[in-house]
Amino acid sequence: MRKRNVLALVLAAAVALSATACDGSGSTPATTAATEAATSAADTAAPADTTGAAAGSGKGLSPEDRAKEFVTVGTGPTSGIYFPIGGAFATALKEYGYDTSAEATNATGQNIQNILNGDCEIAIAMQDAVMQAYTATGAYEGKDAATGLKALMRLWPNYVQLVTTADTGIKSVADLKGKRVGVGAANSGVEINARMILDAYGITYDDITPDYLAYGEAIDNMKNGQCDAVFVTSGLPNATVMDLGVSYDMVVIPIDGEGRDKLVNDYPYYAESVIPANTYNNTEDVEGVFVYNIMLVREDLSDEMVYDMLTGIFENISTIKASHNAADKNIDITFGVDDVQLPLHPGAEAFWKDNGYIK
Repeated sequence: MRKRNVLALVLAAAVALSATACDGSGSTPATTAATEAATSAADTAAPADTTGAAAGSGKGLSPEDRAKEFVTVGTGPTSGIYFPIGGAFATALKEYGYDTSAEATNATGQNIQNILNGDCEIAIAMQDAVMQAYTATGAYEGKDAATGLKALMRLWPNYVQLVTTADTGIKSVADLKGKRVGVGAANSGVEINARMILDAYGITYDDITPDYLAYGEAIDNMKNGQCDAVFVTSGLPNATVMDLGVSYDMVVIPIDGEGRDKLVNDYPYYAESVIPANTYNNTEDVEGVFVYNIMLVREDLSDEMVYDMLTGIFENISTIKASHNAADKNIDITFGVDDVQLPLHPGAEAFWKDNGYIK
């Protein structure tokens, strides 16, 4: 049974206030079996433990030392949700006493490289791309294994959303053959998703005309008739997709059947899911898949600083939850780190152990 310390109880009140603030926002909750299971586990957690590290173990930094540290947060394009959520992490750490900055990036691919280069202290990335970089497989085959990558915490599930407009006639992944498809910027997390999903359905880039554009640009092209379908990997709802659905007869294409079965079997970091009815203009649930985002952290940061950053993040979790519906529903200390396949930074491992989430 997982333990919750005094900090966790304080956070529970903050979560309740944040959830109330989000009611009526028009956002549709990202409901999945995984999220529901995590929430259920949180609801049945053990009584509070006043000895937890976050209640004051002294393993972090002093306020004076904290103020000397600069933390750059790698986010994503301004059109996606990495940007506001990553910005909220920077704000939460600033509220805790760090000097911080949020950097707009091309998301996962660039964030992985920035972490390895030391250009960011923490950065958001999709776990499938991270594990490929870590093991030098898939999109990273032939490159040196990025064993310097380390995890700070689990974030929210990223839903692979394949969108088109009704006039294209595309109703399934198989219908993409012969079409111009926005697959994401080259070697980005979205593009890695697109490549693996197409492969699971027996489709290669030779069967389509790939547009290597960030999904915001690709959707603009689709509005102009220059693109037929676009892969969008994001939390729910995505503002760019919502905008498309307001002005166009948008269709969310299901990722289902044998292709999905093969994908989940071959790549265990994917999970079956649905895009719930009325998330966009869809009147019914749409079958799909998601992959978790995780927060990367520089390997060379001290254990004390990493431990301290996590303490600050969860002391100011309401700031992060208020940034987006996906963060509100899926970022919380009670969700733990069971879903994180990348090794944790030693400072993060100590934090999660002290809070009862690692034995």
